Amino acid sequence: MPLRLYNTLTRQVEEFTPGADQTVRMYTCGLTVYARGHVGNFRTFVCVDVLRRTLRHLLHYPVRHVMNFTDVDDRTIIGAQKAGMELRAYTDQYIAMFREDATALGLEPVEENPRATDPENIQAMAGLIDALAKNGHTYESDGSIYFKIATLPSYGQLAHLDPEAMKPGARVASDNYDKDDARDFVLWKATADGEPTWHEVTPPGRPGWHLECSAMALRLLGDSPIDIHTGGIDLIFPHHENEIAQSEGATGQPFSRFWMHVEYLLVDEQKMSKSLGNTHTVPDLVARGIRPSAVRALLMSAHYRKQLNFTWASLSQMEEALKRLTDCLARVDAVTAAGAHAEVDARVAQAKTEFADAILDDLNTAAAFGAMFELVRFLNTAIDAGQLGAGDVAGIRAAFDGFDQVLGILSLRRAEDERPPVPVAEIESLIEARHAARRRRDFAESDRIRKDLADRGILLEDSAAGTRWKIK
Repeated sequence: MPLRLYNTLTRQVEEFTPGADQTVRMYTCGLTVYARGHVGNFRTFVCVDVLRRTLRHLLHYPVRHVMNFTDVDDRTIIGAQKAGMELRAYTDQYIAMFREDATALGLEPVEENPRATDPENIQAMAGLIDALAKNGHTYESDGSIYFKIATLPSYGQLAHLDPEAMKPGARVASDNYDKDDARDFVLWKATADGEPTWHEVTPPGRPGWHLECSAMALRLLGDSPIDIHTGGIDLIFPHHENEIAQSEGATGQPFSRFWMHVEYLLVDEQKMSKSLGNTHTVPDLVARGIRPSAVRALLMSAHYRKQLNFTWASLSQMEEALKRLTDCLARVDAVTAAGAHAEVDARVAQAKTEFADAILDDLNTAAAFGAMFELVRFLNTAIDAGQLGAGDVAGIRAAFDGFDQVLGILSLRRAEDERPPVPVAEIESLIEARHAARRRRDFAESDRIRKDLADRGILLEDSAAGTRWKIK
């Protein structure tokens, strides 16, 4: 069964197949690295990771995936100036944080993570501006170079804009502007004193936000059209619309065949964003004793085209669901009775089919979760009834390994178990401190240590043999 994917460009679910060489060329708009990414950002990256895993592990396509870092724009420049740091050093720290969080959430490494300011990318931007100028799509004003949208009749195709409603001759020079504005946008910006400046383009200046992604995608993925372009739904306009204008205005070819956009993560029914002050980062959640595997599972628990409301209750429910999953697999591994059962084999095969059908139906992760947990329910019932034998175990394990290749939760959970959220030496030191507190009958301190560890994801269990710890 082929993958069917919703294409924002056509507003239809379409069958996806790669190009002639069978390699999927995919671009994802990454973080603008002026602050640590929050879990709202990571909802997009987790859902895109499921797409990448589906293409690689379920459909067995080679994938060349590029996800950039926007390390020069108004926000990064202002942030670096306020911090008294060079732009590169300022953005380095947030790139390092992104990599930490991506690893914690089990994202597969992509093939390329370019930075906008890499010299080869600046050169590619200069070449793109030259091509646009030759094709009559640019003009210069106040030291900046703009794209004139009136020169491209197809402008607005992705966002379904009304060309008649656009404001002719108006310009948007900022990297941050009203999404409702559909006006000429800046390709190359004049710089003020003290701002980073590049001389590859005349007049000297620095790249506009939209130009960066077009140049990096075309340079690293080759001739257009690329296969899939992904990002958050908030990027449809203006960013992705402007990427299309630049790329197609320069090459005369369609930029991307498919456009995939992930809906917002909400907090109390509001979009999670730094501007609203309602963000949560991965370290924030870990500090509260929440395992990243539960965060990853929550972020993909609803279909990527549906908004997802983040709550502490939903995180707790997901943690309980994952515990049911891992407890079931532990029970399966503990089965010693001889024999195999045709009913079990048939039920496992059914779950595999239902899981694959769900994923290939526009990445329906909610339905895929349903298929997996229905199998968990069946297996627990079979174990309770003594209807599972050692001969069934290999097939069951292979099925869940297949699920995990796409979802990436069980392997992440195992890695967490091997790497507890609190260093082992610290856990053991706190256990000893707790014993000392109990010996002097300071039960308040003993309870405080237990609670502190529990809040950080470590549970203590006392017995006649002593105290043992485990991860929540």
